[in-house]
Formats: sequence, C-alpha cells, structure tokens
Amino acid sequence: MKATELLDFLREFYRDKATQLRRHEAAARHIGDYEFNNTYQYVIAREEMHENWVRDAILDVAGAPDEIPEQQRTLSGKGVAAQTALIGEDRDAAKAFVEKWRPRITAMTHARHRTMLNVILGETVEHERFFEQSLAGRQDVLGRRTGGASTGGEVLPVRWIEQ
Repeated sequence: MKATELLDFLREFYRDKATQLRRHEAAARHIGDYEFNNTYQYVIAREEMHENWVRDAILDVAGAPDEIPEQQRTLSGKGVAAQTALIGEDRDAAKAFVEKWRPRITAMTHARHRTMLNVILGETVEHERFFEQSLAGRQDVLGRRTGGASTGGEVLPVRWIEQ
C-alpha cells in the first residue's frame, strides 16, 4: 500500500468512525435510562480514543483528518419506543461498520495500522453486543450492582442547565 493509498484509507476510516461517534453522542442525549445511558457513555469514551488513534495515524503520514460535524438523530416514537429505535439503529450501524471494514483491513499491508484498526473493529463488535443486550432489556451490560441496587430515574439530555 503506497503512502497516498494509506492516507486515503485512514481518512475514510476516520470519517466513518468519527461519524459513528457523533451519532452515539446525539443518541445519548435521548437515552434517559441510567443504565443504557451509561452504556452509551462507555461506548463514546472508547470511540473518542479510537478517533484519537486514527487521527494520530493520519498525522503520522502527513495528512489531516476531516472535521466531522455534530450529528442529529430523529426520533421515531416517544419514550421507551424512541430509545429502543435509537439503540437498534446503533446496533445495526455497528454491524454494518464491521462488515464494511473487516475485509479491507485484512488486506492492508501496513502491520501497525492494520493491528490498530483491528482493535477498533473488535471493540465495535463489543459495542454491537452492548446494544443488543440493551435491546433485550439487560440492565447489567456494564456490570451488576451489589444487592440489586438501582440508580432509578433518568439522566438529563444536557449536562448543564443555566438558570
């Protein structure tokens, strides 16, 4: 793989992964359930790391990553139905992402970047599983609470509220 091909490859991967991250950030604003929102926060944190890794790889080959704008998510339904639809879309998008990129990454000749991208794919498969478990109503995706304790309530759609 020539340097220009590698740069194009990394930039395309970056655009797809960063867009997925922005979509998860937008979805998290609509996921009120604490446990499911915590799952989104975990996924977002990992994807921010993925974005940094790929950005660094692009810079390493003298390129510049594209700016990916904030994404908007349209809700279908209200309450639990809307939440379920968003989680289902994100599960399906994670699966499609892996299906698109796995064969292309396997064919890469640059070992260091191939390894990094395979780690990202592996974690994306894990995120797909998290979304699947959330759709099944599993409250313990990230772990179980002692004695069945629960956080109850809902998270706010924005971090700070100015008064």
